[in-house]
Amino acid sequence: MKNNFFIKLRDSLITKTPELKITLFKTLYQEFKEEKVNFTPTTSIEIFKEPAYSDFCTIVDQRKVPARKNLASNEGKIILLHAIAHIEYSAIDLAIDACYRFQNMPKEYYKDWLEVADDEIRHFLMLKEHLETFDVKYGDLPVHQVLFDACMKTQELIPRMALIPRYMEANGLDANAMMIDKLKKQENTQEIIDLLQVILNEEVDHVLKGDKWFKYACSLKENFSCDYFQIVDKVYPNSFRTNKHINVEARKAAGFSDEEINILLQK
Repeated sequence: MKNNFFIKLRDSLITKTPELKITLFKTLYQEFKEEKVNFTPTTSIEIFKEPAYSDFCTIVDQRKVPARKNLASNEGKIILLHAIAHIEYSAIDLAIDACYRFQNMPKEYYKDWLEVADDEIRHFLMLKEHLETFDVKYGDLPVHQVLFDACMKTQELIPRMALIPRYMEANGLDANAMMIDKLKKQENTQEIIDLLQVILNEEVDHVLKGDKWFKYACSLKENFSCDYFQIVDKVYPNSFRTNKHINVEARKAAGFSDEEINILLQK
């Protein structure tokens, strides 16, 4: 008898430890590739009240997480690595939730987001391993739940694809490139630069997948104005602040049009 794909996704989402989450996901991903799962929709889709990492992370307001500064010091490197590890760990659940929450989608949709989740797991494990060279574990520093909140605020496919991959992950393309430039000015940062470069290169494809399914979802709506900026602003008003540090090359590769990039540069 084939396991239910969506129930198994939920099991991975609510799992309280990284080790078990990754094990459950890897098992499910293999079953998916071997066509050993069924896609019967669940009778309900849960809106989670708190992230699963709340059991081993101290969650604080975004403004109270340790500031990423003084990258020349070990403390600065630890804060940076922990912050990015948390983003990648959160991104695992974002990709899994994209599969769980939106049922009755084409199989290619699930294939895309399982690939993303698998990438995010690899990114997380690389960062976790490097963090542990400083005798620090993921969960030792306080974290925020901004990505979890964004996930739970977007219960429909169009705003989810607009907000998570095309806004938040796309912003990461800009921020990652800026951070690499900053690290290049510091000594003993090459290993971190190499990690961030891998993440940056692979996140372009994640945003591109989001772009594909954003446009797909919009195409299903008759007479619908699929204005990316309006959709994001409806969920998070005033999201597009002045930002001249746009990674134009990466955004174009990820599906952003020249018009959208020009609008971003003028915000």
